[in-house]
Amino acid sequence: MTHSLHRSGSIESLRGDYVWLMYQAKGINDKNIKEKAVEFVAVAEAVGSENWGDVKSGPKVCLPVEEIKSKISDQSRLRGVFTRKEQVVQFLGMIKEKELGISVIISGLLKETLEACEEAGVVPHTINFSLGVWGKKELLPSEEVLAVTTMCGHHMISTNLVKEMMEKVKEGRLSPEEAGLRLATYCPCGIFNQVRTASLLT
Repeated sequence: MTHSLHRSGSIESLRGDYVWLMYQAKGINDKNIKEKAVEFVAVAEAVGSENWGDVKSGPKVCLPVEEIKSKISDQSRLRGVFTRKEQVVQFLGMIKEKELGISVIISGLLKETLEACEEAGVVPHTINFSLGVWGKKELLPSEEVLAVTTMCGHHMISTNLVKEMMEKVKEGRLSPEEAGLRLATYCPCGIFNQVRTASLLT
């Protein structure tokens, strides 16, 4: 998905950042989604997805998990994030076994993502690349800020909010973990990685 392709930062920090998405295709496999979506959630939870949500209701950093599950419908779009390649391997393997007939999208560093697919015994159908940022890059925020804001693909987390969190952490008014969690609440679809954010803020 294009909105998860443009995450900035060092290679090392991006090794702790893998987005997963469940997508049905309109008119092809978009019937009786709720039951399958619940199974997706069960696998994501079993593997330890640090954040996930349904864009129709919100992420687990804002709502109780049971409330999100109760609101899952045939229109749901599930999305989440992992922090370790091993989680991706386990997730893909378990979803493959279930044969739910729904597309799974994994977004991350290409080398690690392809390795995870191979270890899980799945072959990618399509690969999308981010070709980087073009234009007047001098107008962009600093790399440190972009590493955080680009984790919300719909850009719901502002540059100034990230700077404010940085200052609060620096002054000892918030821990990196608290700041990461606060920032995560502004990303409604659940692909913001508050664990990586805490590491970046540290």
